Amino acid sequence: MPNQNDDRRPDQPGGPKRKNTMMLLSLVLWALAITVFINYASSMYKQTNSMEIDYGTFRQMVVDNKVARVVMASDKFVIYPKIDEDGVYAAPDIAPSGSLTVPSQDNLPPIGTEEITYYCVPWTDATLIPLLEEHGVERFGPEYQEPLSPIVTFLAAYILPTVLMVGLMYLLFRSLSSKMGGMGGIGGVGKANAKVYVEKKTGVTFRDVAGQDEAKESLQEIIDILHNPQKYTEIGAKLPKGALLVGPPGTGKTLLAKAIAGEANVPFFSISGSDFVEMFVGVGASRVRDLFKEASKMAPCIIFIDEIDTIGKSRDNRMGGNDEREQTLNQLLAELDGFDPTKGVIVLAATNRPEVLDKALLRPGRFDRRITIDRPNLAGRIATLQVHTRNIRLSEDVDLQKIALATAGCVGSDLANLVNEAALRAVRKGRKLVTQEDLLASFEFVIAGSEKKNSVLTEFEKKLVAYHEVGHAMVAYKQKNAEPVQKITIVPHTEGSLGYTLLMPEEDKTNLRTKEELMAKITVSMGGRAAEEVVMGTMTNGASQDIQEATNIARNMVAMFGMSQEFGMMALGSVRNQYLDGGYGLDCAQDTAAVMDNAVKAILDVCYADAVKLIEENRELMDKVAAYLLEKETITGGEMVAIIEGRDPALVEDAYASTMAKPKPLPGEVEPPAKNIHIVSEPVPPPELPQEEAPAASAGEDEPKDE
Repeated sequence: MPNQNDDRRPDQPGGPKRKNTMMLLSLVLWALAITVFINYASSMYKQTNSMEIDYGTFRQMVVDNKVARVVMASDKFVIYPKIDEDGVYAAPDIAPSGSLTVPSQDNLPPIGTEEITYYCVPWTDATLIPLLEEHGVERFGPEYQEPLSPIVTFLAAYILPTVLMVGLMYLLFRSLSSKMGGMGGIGGVGKANAKVYVEKKTGVTFRDVAGQDEAKESLQEIIDILHNPQKYTEIGAKLPKGALLVGPPGTGKTLLAKAIAGEANVPFFSISGSDFVEMFVGVGASRVRDLFKEASKMAPCIIFIDEIDTIGKSRDNRMGGNDEREQTLNQLLAELDGFDPTKGVIVLAATNRPEVLDKALLRPGRFDRRITIDRPNLAGRIATLQVHTRNIRLSEDVDLQKIALATAGCVGSDLANLVNEAALRAVRKGRKLVTQEDLLASFEFVIAGSEKKNSVLTEFEKKLVAYHEVGHAMVAYKQKNAEPVQKITIVPHTEGSLGYTLLMPEEDKTNLRTKEELMAKITVSMGGRAAEEVVMGTMTNGASQDIQEATNIARNMVAMFGMSQEFGMMALGSVRNQYLDGGYGLDCAQDTAAVMDNAVKAILDVCYADAVKLIEENRELMDKVAAYLLEKETITGGEMVAIIEGRDPALVEDAYASTMAKPKPLPGEVEPPAKNIHIVSEPVPPPELPQEEAPAASAGEDEPKDE
């Protein structure tokens, strides 16, 4: 494929084809030069341990008994000198001054291991053989070998090594270029790395996406546009160029984009925003051009840019300069304005930080629609659990609605992880089905970690933790606007907690919270520390997380919700990361921030005083619940209510009963008549009395009353 960085035609001088040819020619020349150098160096290395002498010097060495053996070949005689007792080589008279010493102690080393040899040109001499035999010189010739053709010798010595080196260098350059972005540009950094998915490969449709009904309705029109664009152009409507998917991490933005491609049955170009940014300036812009050029060839299709905030950050920076990221953003804006939407190219982008995006990127005409993929509500969580449990074998006791209530605030990825952990737990327990216990245990594993089986607490620590957790539970039970208690445990867990109190709502709660509910939540968080002080007369660091949570709620009440008397409806901060941590930054003076801290402390003091009052008023009940908790280590909210009401907690059959669950009537007990009362729109006639009781009633009415 031609280099997308080069706008010239391939057949023009200096075009991509000419550059590729020059590159290949340079590789061949370099490989040939290296081969010649290696052959020359090899021949020079062989000559460093040998020395050429004339034939007369060779005969004189034989006469002087300095020759051990001779290899007589047709092209030369190779002479191996003798070694004396000191390991010193015998040298001819013309040898350089000094002797060559070798570490070998053998008088006659094996052939090929001598440190120095001599050679001379062969000479026709009939007296040579008798002379060698007279002085005891071993003589032999090499084995006969068929001489190779000069052409074969040349090919083996030069052509074959050259071809091998060209291949190795080509593979090396290709590997480097693939790591730097493709085969275009310098090292191929200008080629887009978009992964193309088609409907068969994605395998994702709207059936696999649950809990986002509003988003699917907004995107359904995009699918219809890809199928029938003429229906919209006939009326004069302009097709939307793109849609921006925003929402917290894990809500399914990428999955939803794949589902659109699967529903529309069109190619799906997927690329991350970080793939556009490289160390070379201009590479990102080249990749943007390449991506849109390839997409236009395969239209209709969908381009999906994940984490677009990587390249789409606001250009309003005070540092100045025109760096790589800014050039990439400028090219993206130009491509969004330049491509023809009638071809059926739709651009989707996802981010969880829309507040940092450039305003030019968000204006209509580029990303015409902004679709929020938020955390699912109760119905959405139930539908999501149904999707993720589609291939899971569930037992009959599984209640997905109860799991959905417990997982308020969780996103789709959290629910998928929860279901998978439950399936893994069922396998560990040796079961073939996933039970309700597995699902709730996996939920607790996600929020608190696994149990520390080797952790040992002293009796004082266990008692302290028990009263701490019962303090949370008792305050929650006595509070009107608090969530019911599901479970209390003093078993240490890996997330650092020595125990926890699980609160589970009985109904789906939206983001709308009243002041009373927020105050009750703070009071419940203070219940653990209040129990430590009232019952045990001490304070521990176990309340650190509770204090942090309570302080965050109180600070939001003052700075964001306008629920303080000091500031009233004045907003002291603004949200910075709405879809990430939900944090905010203060927009007030330092003096105002100091007053805000005082207002936060006042709220915390009021809630803590309420918690202490509730603990003191219910001290006897806390002792009973804490004693039962120390015995069992884990109890349910239903068992706690049974203790408070004077019933036997062992009779609570439901292993997941909360403090809101009504106890079942015992045998012989009469159900409350309120259960049989139904509110209807028509008046209900009074029940008829039995006939035998009617005369007695009427006779009673006729008798005179005593005054």
